[in-house]
Amino acid sequence: MGDAYFFAIQEQWPNIRGLYMACGRQEPIILYDIQEKKIYAYPYKEFKAEMSKRSQASLEHDYKSASALGSMVVFVRDNIERKLVSYTMSIDTEIIQ
Repeated sequence: MGDAYFFAIQEQWPNIRGLYMACGRQEPIILYDIQEKKIYAYPYKEFKAEMSKRSQASLEHDYKSASALGSMVVFVRDNIERKLVSYTMSIDTEIIQ
């Protein structure tokens, strides 16, 4: 079946990338709520503060790597399955559907 969450990012990529770019140098964390079909941009420190210690460590590693590589961290939230899945995406990626 493939990765349904990555497919959701692909479907919304122009909007996700556009919101990230609109935030300028702030380098936010992007959250896509799959049920609401809404995209949110959060400051890194505020988003990280809401996570468990283990998840904070993982996010910190991913965020630092993404920032160094010109990428962004995108989370997909699935409230029905109670999942929060993260991806590191290149800002320059052009996803063709």
